[in-house]
Amino acid sequence: MFVNRLRGPSLAILSCAMGALMLTACATTGEASSNASASAEPARSSRALAPGLNSASDLNPYPSTYAPLPRQDMAIVGATVFDGAGRKIENGVVVVTDGRIAAIGDASTPVPQGHQIVDGRGRFVSPGVIDIHSHLGVYPSPGVQGMSDGNEATNPNTAQVWSEHSLWPQDPGFNTARAGGVTTLQILPGSANLFGGRGVTIRNVPATTMQAMKFPDAPYGLKMACGENPSRVYGSRNQSPATGMGNMAGYRAAFIAAQDYRDKWNKWRETGQGTPPTRNLQLETIAGVLDGSILVQNHCYRADEMALMMDLAEEFGFKITTFHHAIEAYKMAPQLAAKGICAGMWTGWWGFKMEALDGIEENAAIVDAAQGSCAVIHSDDQELTQRLNQEAAASLSAGRRAGLNIPEERAISWFTLNAARAIGIDKETGSLEVGKRADVVIWSANPLSVYARADQVFIDGALTYDRSNPAYQPVSDFELGQPGFARPAAGVAQGAR
Repeated sequence: MFVNRLRGPSLAILSCAMGALMLTACATTGEASSNASASAEPARSSRALAPGLNSASDLNPYPSTYAPLPRQDMAIVGATVFDGAGRKIENGVVVVTDGRIAAIGDASTPVPQGHQIVDGRGRFVSPGVIDIHSHLGVYPSPGVQGMSDGNEATNPNTAQVWSEHSLWPQDPGFNTARAGGVTTLQILPGSANLFGGRGVTIRNVPATTMQAMKFPDAPYGLKMACGENPSRVYGSRNQSPATGMGNMAGYRAAFIAAQDYRDKWNKWRETGQGTPPTRNLQLETIAGVLDGSILVQNHCYRADEMALMMDLAEEFGFKITTFHHAIEAYKMAPQLAAKGICAGMWTGWWGFKMEALDGIEENAAIVDAAQGSCAVIHSDDQELTQRLNQEAAASLSAGRRAGLNIPEERAISWFTLNAARAIGIDKETGSLEVGKRADVVIWSANPLSVYARADQVFIDGALTYDRSNPAYQPVSDFELGQPGFARPAAGVAQGAR
Protein backbone atom coordinates (compact mmCIF):
# COMPACT_ATOMS: atom_id res chain seq x y z
CA MET A 1 0.00 0.00 0.00
CA PHE A 2 1.24 3.44 -0.87
CA VAL A 3 2.16 5.66 2.05
CA ASN A 4 3.37 9.23 1.62
CA ARG A 5 5.26 9.94 4.82
CA LEU A 6 6.72 12.61 7.01
CA ARG A 7 9.44 11.21 9.24
CA GLY A 8 10.05 12.13 12.85
CA PRO A 9 9.18 15.07 15.09
CA SER A 10 10.14 18.63 14.30
CA LEU A 11 13.08 19.87 16.34
CA ALA A 12 12.32 23.43 15.25
CA ILE A 13 8.83 24.52 16.12
CA LEU A 14 6.29 21.68 16.08
CA SER A 15 5.80 18.48 18.00
CA CYS A 16 3.33 15.63 17.81
CA ALA A 17 2.38 14.28 21.19
CA MET A 18 2.45 10.67 20.08
CA GLY A 19 5.91 10.94 18.56
CA ALA A 20 7.26 10.32 15.09
CA LEU A 21 5.13 7.30 14.31
CA MET A 22 1.90 9.10 15.18
CA LEU A 23 2.97 12.17 13.20
CA THR A 24 3.47 9.94 10.19
CA ALA A 25 -0.01 8.53 10.61
CA CYS A 26 -1.45 12.03 10.68
CA ALA A 27 0.39 12.94 7.50
CA THR A 28 -0.33 9.81 5.53
CA THR A 29 -4.07 9.61 5.98
CA GLY A 30 -4.94 13.29 5.90
CA GLU A 31 -7.78 12.42 8.27
CA ALA A 32 -8.44 13.38 11.86
CA SER A 33 -6.56 11.39 14.52
CA SER A 34 -6.41 11.48 18.29
CA ASN A 35 -3.88 14.30 18.29
CA ALA A 36 -5.20 16.29 15.33
CA SER A 37 -6.64 19.75 15.83
CA ALA A 38 -10.07 19.83 17.37
CA SER A 39 -11.13 22.12 14.54
CA ALA A 40 -10.85 19.45 11.84
CA GLU A 41 -12.56 20.30 8.56
CA PRO A 42 -16.16 19.09 8.10
CA ALA A 43 -16.48 15.96 6.02
CA ARG A 44 -19.09 17.33 3.62
CA SER A 45 -19.57 20.57 1.78
CA SER A 46 -22.13 22.92 3.30
CA ARG A 47 -22.66 24.76 0.01
CA ALA A 48 -26.22 24.90 -1.25
CA LEU A 49 -27.03 22.71 -4.22
CA ALA A 50 -26.68 24.42 -7.57
CA PRO A 51 -30.00 25.99 -8.56
CA GLY A 52 -31.93 24.37 -11.35
CA LEU A 53 -30.84 20.82 -10.61
CA ASN A 54 -32.47 17.92 -8.80
CA SER A 55 -32.39 18.67 -5.08
CA ALA A 56 -32.55 14.93 -4.40
CA SER A 57 -29.29 14.25 -6.21
CA ASP A 58 -25.93 14.57 -4.45
CA LEU A 59 -23.85 17.08 -6.39
CA ASN A 60 -20.85 16.49 -4.13
CA PRO A 61 -20.54 12.70 -4.12
CA TYR A 62 -16.78 12.76 -3.48
CA PRO A 63 -16.52 15.14 -0.52
CA SER A 64 -13.30 16.35 1.02
CA THR A 65 -11.97 14.42 3.99
CA TYR A 66 -9.06 16.82 4.42
CA ALA A 67 -7.97 17.49 7.98
CA PRO A 68 -5.01 19.69 8.94
CA LEU A 69 -1.81 18.02 10.05
CA PRO A 70 -0.71 18.39 13.70
CA ARG A 71 0.16 21.99 14.46
CA GLN A 72 1.09 24.35 17.25
CA ASP A 73 0.16 27.98 17.79
CA MET A 74 3.10 30.16 16.81
CA ALA A 75 4.34 33.65 16.04
CA ILE A 76 6.88 34.40 13.32
CA VAL A 77 8.83 37.45 14.42
CA GLY A 78 11.50 39.68 12.94
CA ALA A 79 11.02 38.81 9.26
CA THR A 80 10.18 41.03 6.32
CA VAL A 81 6.55 40.15 5.66
CA PHE A 82 4.69 40.34 2.35
CA ASP A 83 1.03 39.87 3.21
CA GLY A 84 -0.03 39.12 -0.40
CA ALA A 85 -2.63 41.89 -0.30
CA GLY A 86 -0.24 44.73 -1.08
CA ARG A 87 1.60 45.31 2.20
CA LYS A 88 5.29 44.91 3.00
CA ILE A 89 6.11 44.97 6.72
CA GLU A 90 9.69 45.27 7.90
CA ASN A 91 10.49 43.52 11.19
CA GLY A 92 7.01 42.06 11.06
CA VAL A 93 5.05 39.68 13.25
CA VAL A 94 2.64 36.98 12.04
CA VAL A 95 0.58 35.28 14.74
CA VAL A 96 -1.01 31.90 13.97
CA THR A 97 -3.66 30.44 16.26
CA ASP A 98 -5.46 27.17 15.58
CA GLY A 99 -4.28 27.18 11.98
CA ARG A 100 -5.59 30.66 11.15
CA ILE A 101 -3.95 34.07 10.93
CA ALA A 102 -4.73 35.70 14.27
CA ALA A 103 -2.70 38.91 13.88
CA ILE A 104 -0.19 40.54 11.54
CA GLY A 105 1.72 43.75 12.00
CA ASP A 106 4.98 45.40 12.93
CA ALA A 107 7.25 44.60 15.86
CA SER A 108 4.77 46.09 18.34
CA THR A 109 2.21 43.37 17.56
CA PRO A 110 1.64 41.39 20.79
CA VAL A 111 2.36 37.67 20.86
CA PRO A 112 -0.12 35.64 22.93
CA GLN A 113 1.26 33.70 25.84
CA GLY A 114 2.08 30.11 25.02
CA HIS A 115 2.71 30.66 21.31
CA GLN A 116 5.93 29.16 19.95
CA ILE A 117 8.31 31.89 18.73
CA VAL A 118 9.79 31.36 15.29
CA ASP A 119 12.81 33.56 14.60
CA GLY A 120 12.39 35.17 11.19
CA ARG A 121 15.23 37.66 11.43
CA GLY A 122 17.02 38.04 8.08
CA ARG A 123 14.32 36.07 6.30
CA PHE A 124 11.11 36.83 4.40
CA VAL A 125 7.55 35.63 4.86
CA SER A 126 4.78 35.35 2.27
CA PRO A 127 1.47 33.54 1.87
CA GLY A 128 1.69 30.04 0.44
CA VAL A 129 2.24 29.84 -3.29
CA ILE A 130 -0.89 28.89 -5.29
CA ASP A 131 -0.58 27.26 -8.70
CA ILE A 132 -3.84 27.65 -10.59
CA HIS A 133 -2.83 25.47 -13.55
CA SER A 134 -1.28 22.14 -12.65
CA HIS A 135 -1.47 18.61 -13.98
CA LEU A 136 0.31 16.99 -11.06
CA GLY A 137 -1.31 13.70 -10.18
CA VAL A 138 -3.06 13.37 -13.55
CA TYR A 139 0.14 13.66 -15.61
CA PRO A 140 2.48 12.52 -12.85
CA SER A 141 6.08 11.39 -12.79
CA PRO A 142 6.95 8.94 -14.21
CA GLY A 143 5.67 10.25 -17.52
CA VAL A 144 4.64 6.92 -19.01
CA GLN A 145 1.55 5.88 -20.92
CA GLY A 146 0.13 4.00 -17.96
CA MET A 147 0.08 7.22 -15.90
CA SER A 148 -1.10 9.57 -18.70
CA ASP A 149 -4.50 10.30 -17.22
CA GLY A 150 -5.13 13.98 -17.91
CA ASN A 151 -6.82 14.17 -21.32
CA GLU A 152 -10.06 12.37 -22.15
CA ALA A 153 -9.40 13.08 -25.83
CA THR A 154 -12.32 11.03 -27.10
CA ASN A 155 -14.85 13.77 -27.89
CA PRO A 156 -14.69 17.56 -28.28
CA ASN A 157 -17.03 17.81 -25.28
CA THR A 158 -16.05 15.80 -22.20
CA ALA A 159 -17.52 18.13 -19.60
CA GLN A 160 -18.72 15.02 -17.77
CA VAL A 161 -15.23 13.96 -16.59
CA TRP A 162 -13.62 15.17 -13.36
CA SER A 163 -9.85 15.41 -13.00
CA GLU A 164 -10.07 14.28 -9.37
CA HIS A 165 -10.97 10.80 -10.62
CA SER A 166 -7.56 10.57 -12.29
CA LEU A 167 -5.54 12.14 -9.49
CA TRP A 168 -2.69 9.96 -8.14
CA PRO A 169 -1.64 11.29 -4.72
CA GLN A 170 1.63 9.36 -4.86
CA ASP A 171 3.02 11.66 -7.58
CA PRO A 172 6.47 12.78 -6.34
CA GLY A 173 5.79 16.13 -7.98
CA PHE A 174 3.60 17.17 -5.06
CA ASN A 175 6.59 16.93 -2.73
CA THR A 176 8.89 18.93 -5.00
CA ALA A 177 6.18 21.56 -5.51
CA ARG A 178 5.86 21.90 -1.73
CA ALA A 179 9.61 22.46 -1.54
CA GLY A 180 9.00 25.44 -3.83
CA GLY A 181 6.46 26.89 -1.42
CA VAL A 182 3.32 25.59 -3.15
CA THR A 183 0.51 25.01 -0.67
CA THR A 184 -2.53 24.87 -2.98
CA LEU A 185 -3.00 23.73 -6.57
CA GLN A 186 -5.82 23.55 -9.08
CA ILE A 187 -5.46 20.25 -10.93
CA LEU A 188 -6.97 20.55 -14.40
CA PRO A 189 -7.65 18.08 -17.18
CA GLY A 190 -5.77 18.75 -20.39
CA SER A 191 -6.67 20.96 -23.33
CA ALA A 192 -7.44 18.56 -26.16
CA ASN A 193 -11.15 19.33 -25.98
CA LEU A 194 -13.48 22.30 -26.19
CA PHE A 195 -14.75 21.19 -22.79
CA GLY A 196 -12.09 19.16 -21.01
CA GLY A 197 -13.90 18.48 -17.75
CA ARG A 198 -13.89 19.66 -14.16
CA GLY A 199 -10.74 20.59 -12.29
CA VAL A 200 -10.20 20.10 -8.56
CA THR A 201 -8.47 22.33 -6.03
CA ILE A 202 -6.28 20.53 -3.52
CA ARG A 203 -4.21 21.18 -0.41
CA ASN A 204 -0.62 20.13 -1.09
CA VAL A 205 -0.34 17.67 1.77
CA PRO A 206 0.87 14.05 1.74
CA ALA A 207 -2.13 11.75 1.49
CA THR A 208 -3.28 8.37 0.26
CA THR A 209 -6.53 9.54 -1.32
CA MET A 210 -7.71 12.39 -3.48
CA GLN A 211 -10.41 13.25 -0.96
CA ALA A 212 -7.79 13.76 1.77
CA MET A 213 -6.19 16.48 -0.38
CA LYS A 214 -9.36 18.12 -1.66
CA PHE A 215 -9.78 21.76 -0.58
CA PRO A 216 -13.02 21.86 1.45
CA ASP A 217 -15.79 23.82 -0.28
CA ALA A 218 -13.57 25.10 -3.10
CA PRO A 219 -15.70 25.68 -6.21
CA TYR A 220 -15.25 23.43 -9.20
CA GLY A 221 -13.79 24.85 -12.39
CA LEU A 222 -14.68 23.75 -15.93
CA LYS A 223 -11.65 23.52 -18.18
CA MET A 224 -12.39 24.90 -21.63
CA ALA A 225 -9.90 25.31 -24.47
CA CYS A 226 -9.96 27.57 -27.48
CA GLY A 227 -7.47 27.81 -30.31
CA GLU A 228 -5.20 25.28 -31.91
CA ASN A 229 -5.47 22.32 -29.56
CA PRO A 230 -9.06 21.14 -30.11
CA SER A 231 -9.08 21.99 -33.81
CA ARG A 232 -5.76 20.18 -34.30
CA VAL A 233 -6.77 17.07 -32.33
CA TYR A 234 -10.16 16.60 -33.97
CA GLY A 235 -9.32 18.06 -37.36
CA SER A 236 -6.61 15.40 -37.66
CA ARG A 237 -9.39 12.82 -37.20
CA ASN A 238 -11.45 14.44 -39.98
CA GLN A 239 -14.16 15.54 -37.59
CA SER A 240 -15.36 18.83 -36.13
CA PRO A 241 -13.94 21.04 -34.84
CA ALA A 242 -11.21 21.42 -37.43
CA THR A 243 -11.15 25.23 -37.45
CA GLY A 244 -11.68 28.21 -35.19
CA MET A 245 -15.23 28.56 -36.49
CA GLY A 246 -15.80 24.89 -35.70
CA ASN A 247 -14.62 25.57 -32.16
CA MET A 248 -17.14 28.37 -31.70
CA ALA A 249 -19.97 26.31 -33.18
CA GLY A 250 -19.15 23.52 -30.74
CA TYR A 251 -19.24 25.84 -27.73
CA ARG A 252 -22.55 27.37 -28.79
CA ALA A 253 -24.23 24.02 -29.40
CA ALA A 254 -23.14 22.80 -25.97
CA PHE A 255 -24.47 25.86 -24.16
CA ILE A 256 -27.76 25.70 -26.06
CA ALA A 257 -28.14 22.08 -24.93
CA ALA A 258 -27.24 23.04 -21.35
CA GLN A 259 -29.82 25.85 -21.35
CA ASP A 260 -32.49 23.39 -22.47
CA TYR A 261 -31.41 20.91 -19.79
CA ARG A 262 -31.52 23.60 -17.11
CA ASP A 263 -34.94 24.78 -18.24
CA LYS A 264 -36.38 21.27 -18.10
CA TRP A 265 -35.15 20.85 -14.55
CA ASN A 266 -36.50 24.27 -13.58
CA LYS A 267 -39.90 23.43 -15.03
CA TRP A 268 -40.04 20.13 -13.16
CA ARG A 269 -39.04 21.75 -9.89
CA GLU A 270 -41.58 24.55 -10.30
CA THR A 271 -44.52 22.33 -11.20
CA GLY A 272 -43.62 19.17 -9.28
CA GLN A 273 -45.46 17.20 -11.95
CA GLY A 274 -44.27 14.14 -13.81
CA THR A 275 -40.90 12.49 -13.52
CA PRO A 276 -37.68 14.50 -13.34
CA PRO A 277 -35.44 14.62 -16.41
CA THR A 278 -32.71 12.01 -16.61
CA ARG A 279 -29.46 13.32 -15.21
CA ASN A 280 -26.78 14.04 -17.81
CA LEU A 281 -23.31 14.53 -16.28
CA GLN A 282 -22.03 16.50 -19.25
CA LEU A 283 -24.92 18.95 -19.32
CA GLU A 284 -25.02 19.13 -15.53
CA THR A 285 -21.49 20.56 -15.49
CA ILE A 286 -22.23 23.14 -18.18
CA ALA A 287 -25.50 24.07 -16.44
CA GLY A 288 -23.35 24.74 -13.37
CA VAL A 289 -21.46 27.30 -15.43
CA LEU A 290 -24.73 28.95 -16.41
CA ASP A 291 -25.85 29.29 -12.79
CA GLY A 292 -22.41 30.43 -11.61
CA SER A 293 -21.65 27.52 -9.29
CA ILE A 294 -18.86 26.23 -11.57
CA LEU A 295 -16.09 28.60 -12.67
CA VAL A 296 -14.82 28.76 -16.25
CA GLN A 297 -11.07 28.13 -16.50
CA ASN A 298 -10.37 28.89 -20.15
CA HIS A 299 -7.17 27.89 -21.97
CA CYS A 300 -6.84 30.69 -24.55
CA TYR A 301 -3.71 32.26 -26.06
CA ARG A 302 -4.69 34.94 -28.58
CA ALA A 303 -6.33 38.28 -27.89
CA ASP A 304 -8.88 37.91 -30.69
CA GLU A 305 -9.95 34.51 -29.39
CA MET A 306 -10.28 35.84 -25.84
CA ALA A 307 -12.58 38.50 -27.27
CA LEU A 308 -14.68 35.80 -28.96
CA MET A 309 -14.93 33.85 -25.71
CA MET A 310 -16.04 36.99 -23.90
CA ASP A 311 -18.72 37.47 -26.56
CA LEU A 312 -19.77 33.83 -26.07
CA ALA A 313 -20.11 34.42 -22.34
CA GLU A 314 -22.25 37.47 -23.07
CA GLU A 315 -24.44 35.51 -25.45
CA PHE A 316 -25.21 32.77 -22.92
CA GLY A 317 -25.08 34.79 -19.72
CA PHE A 318 -22.12 33.21 -17.94
CA LYS A 319 -18.83 34.58 -16.63
CA ILE A 320 -15.30 33.58 -17.54
CA THR A 321 -13.27 33.51 -14.34
CA THR A 322 -9.76 33.07 -15.74
CA PHE A 323 -7.98 32.85 -19.08
CA HIS A 324 -5.05 30.45 -18.84
CA HIS A 325 -1.75 30.84 -20.72
CA ALA A 326 -3.11 34.11 -22.12
CA ILE A 327 0.02 34.85 -24.15
CA GLU A 328 -1.62 37.96 -25.65
CA ALA A 329 -3.39 39.15 -22.50
CA TYR A 330 -1.32 42.34 -22.62
CA LYS A 331 -3.28 43.32 -25.75
CA MET A 332 -6.54 42.93 -23.83
CA ALA A 333 -5.60 44.20 -20.38
CA PRO A 334 -8.28 46.94 -20.06
CA GLN A 335 -11.04 44.65 -21.36
CA LEU A 336 -10.06 41.84 -18.98
CA ALA A 337 -10.02 44.24 -16.05
CA ALA A 338 -13.42 45.67 -17.01
CA LYS A 339 -14.94 42.17 -17.07
CA GLY A 340 -13.19 41.08 -13.88
CA ILE A 341 -11.39 38.24 -15.66
CA CYS A 342 -8.06 36.99 -14.32
CA ALA A 343 -5.20 36.08 -16.66
CA GLY A 344 -2.92 33.19 -15.74
CA MET A 345 0.40 33.63 -17.55
CA TRP A 346 3.98 32.50 -17.95
CA THR A 347 6.89 34.86 -18.32
CA GLY A 348 9.40 32.95 -20.43
CA TRP A 349 7.27 30.43 -22.33
CA TRP A 350 6.36 31.59 -25.83
CA GLY A 351 6.80 30.77 -29.52
CA PHE A 352 6.33 26.99 -29.24
CA LYS A 353 3.32 27.16 -31.59
CA MET A 354 1.72 29.83 -33.73
CA GLU A 355 -0.80 31.00 -31.14
CA ALA A 356 2.10 31.52 -28.71
CA LEU A 357 4.15 33.58 -31.14
CA ASP A 358 3.38 37.05 -29.71
CA GLY A 359 4.41 36.31 -26.13
CA ILE A 360 6.41 38.94 -24.23
CA GLU A 361 8.08 38.85 -20.83
CA GLU A 362 6.21 41.99 -19.75
CA ASN A 363 2.83 40.26 -20.14
CA ALA A 364 1.91 39.95 -16.44
CA ALA A 365 3.27 43.40 -15.65
CA ILE A 366 1.17 45.05 -18.39
CA VAL A 367 -1.96 43.17 -17.32
CA ASP A 368 -1.26 44.23 -13.73
CA ALA A 369 -1.07 47.88 -14.76
CA ALA A 370 -4.75 47.98 -15.77
CA GLN A 371 -6.94 49.21 -12.93
CA GLY A 372 -8.95 46.41 -11.38
CA SER A 373 -6.80 43.75 -13.04
CA CYS A 374 -6.00 40.23 -11.87
CA ALA A 375 -2.58 39.11 -13.09
CA VAL A 376 -1.54 35.57 -12.14
CA ILE A 377 1.61 33.54 -12.72
CA HIS A 378 0.92 29.84 -13.30
CA SER A 379 2.97 26.80 -14.28
CA ASP A 380 1.29 24.06 -16.39
CA ASP A 381 4.50 22.18 -15.61
CA GLN A 382 5.85 19.92 -12.86
CA GLU A 383 9.16 21.78 -12.73
CA LEU A 384 8.07 25.37 -13.22
CA THR A 385 5.61 24.98 -10.32
CA GLN A 386 8.67 24.84 -8.04
CA ARG A 387 9.78 28.32 -9.12
CA LEU A 388 6.65 30.45 -9.59
CA ASN A 389 8.23 33.13 -7.41
CA GLN A 390 11.12 33.40 -9.86
CA GLU A 391 8.77 33.46 -12.85
CA ALA A 392 6.96 36.40 -11.24
CA ALA A 393 10.25 38.15 -10.54
CA ALA A 394 11.24 37.88 -14.20
CA SER A 395 8.03 39.56 -15.37
CA LEU A 396 8.36 42.22 -12.68
CA SER A 397 11.88 42.98 -13.89
CA ALA A 398 10.77 43.11 -17.54
CA GLY A 399 7.90 45.42 -16.62
CA ARG A 400 10.20 47.77 -14.77
CA ARG A 401 12.55 47.92 -17.76
CA ALA A 402 9.50 48.92 -19.81
CA GLY A 403 8.76 51.77 -17.41
CA LEU A 404 6.12 50.12 -15.18
CA ASN A 405 6.99 50.93 -11.58
CA ILE A 406 5.36 47.94 -9.90
CA PRO A 407 6.28 47.46 -6.22
CA GLU A 408 7.42 44.06 -5.00
CA GLU A 409 4.53 43.75 -2.58
CA ARG A 410 2.11 43.94 -5.52
CA ALA A 411 3.99 41.38 -7.62
CA ILE A 412 3.78 38.91 -4.73
CA SER A 413 0.01 38.80 -5.29
CA TRP A 414 0.57 37.29 -8.74
CA PHE A 415 1.19 33.89 -7.15
CA THR A 416 -0.78 34.38 -3.91
CA LEU A 417 -3.95 36.48 -3.58
CA ASN A 418 -4.67 36.96 -7.29
CA ALA A 419 -4.14 33.24 -7.81
CA ALA A 420 -6.63 32.49 -5.03
CA ARG A 421 -9.12 34.85 -6.65
CA ALA A 422 -8.63 33.11 -10.02
CA ILE A 423 -9.91 29.81 -8.60
CA GLY A 424 -12.48 31.18 -6.17
CA ILE A 425 -10.76 30.58 -2.82
CA ASP A 426 -9.60 34.11 -1.94
CA LYS A 427 -11.92 34.29 1.08
CA GLU A 428 -9.98 31.40 2.62
CA THR A 429 -6.36 31.78 1.54
CA GLY A 430 -3.96 33.75 -0.66
CA SER A 431 -3.07 36.47 1.83
CA LEU A 432 -1.94 36.80 5.42
CA GLU A 433 -5.09 38.46 6.68
CA VAL A 434 -6.78 37.85 10.00
CA GLY A 435 -9.13 34.89 9.87
CA LYS A 436 -7.66 33.27 6.77
CA ARG A 437 -5.96 29.90 6.67
CA ALA A 438 -2.35 30.08 7.85
CA ASP A 439 -0.71 29.03 4.58
CA VAL A 440 2.73 30.54 5.07
CA VAL A 441 6.19 30.30 3.53
CA ILE A 442 9.37 31.42 5.29
CA TRP A 443 11.95 32.21 2.61
CA SER A 444 15.73 32.32 2.99
CA ALA A 445 15.83 35.58 0.99
CA ASN A 446 13.45 37.91 -0.81
CA PRO A 447 11.11 35.53 -2.71
CA LEU A 448 11.59 37.69 -5.81
CA SER A 449 15.31 36.88 -5.76
CA VAL A 450 16.80 34.01 -7.72
CA TYR A 451 18.66 33.05 -4.53
CA ALA A 452 15.51 32.56 -2.44
CA ARG A 453 14.66 29.10 -1.16
CA ALA A 454 11.61 28.03 0.82
CA ASP A 455 13.01 27.30 4.27
CA GLN A 456 9.73 26.25 5.86
CA VAL A 457 6.23 25.75 4.47
CA PHE A 458 3.08 25.72 6.60
CA ILE A 459 -0.38 24.62 5.49
CA ASP A 460 -3.17 25.56 7.90
CA GLY A 461 -0.44 26.37 10.40
CA ALA A 462 1.10 22.88 10.19
CA LEU A 463 4.72 22.48 9.19
CA THR A 464 4.72 20.43 6.00
CA TYR A 465 8.23 21.15 4.68
CA ASP A 466 11.48 22.16 6.36
CA ARG A 467 14.57 22.56 4.20
CA SER A 468 16.92 21.89 7.11
CA ASN A 469 15.05 18.98 8.69
CA PRO A 470 14.70 15.64 6.83
CA ALA A 471 11.81 14.80 9.15
CA TYR A 472 9.75 17.33 7.16
CA GLN A 473 10.87 16.41 3.65
CA PRO A 474 8.13 13.95 2.65
CA VAL A 475 8.95 11.01 0.42
CA SER A 476 6.52 9.02 -1.69
CA ASP A 477 6.79 5.24 -1.52
CA PHE A 478 7.15 5.37 -5.30
CA GLU A 479 10.56 6.99 -4.82
CA LEU A 480 11.88 4.38 -2.41
CA GLY A 481 14.68 2.38 -4.00
CA GLN A 482 14.83 4.61 -7.07
CA PRO A 483 18.27 5.80 -8.27
CA GLY A 484 19.33 8.85 -6.30
CA PHE A 485 17.13 8.07 -3.31
CA ALA A 486 18.88 9.01 -0.08
CA ARG A 487 17.97 7.33 3.16
CA PRO A 488 17.07 9.62 6.08
CA ALA A 489 19.71 10.47 8.62
CA ALA A 490 20.27 8.05 11.48
CA GLY A 491 17.64 8.32 14.17
CA VAL A 492 14.97 9.74 11.89
CA ALA A 493 12.01 7.34 12.18
CA GLN A 494 13.46 4.69 9.89
CA GLY A 495 10.65 2.74 8.25
CA ALA A 496 7.83 4.65 9.98
CA ARG A 497 4.55 4.25 8.17
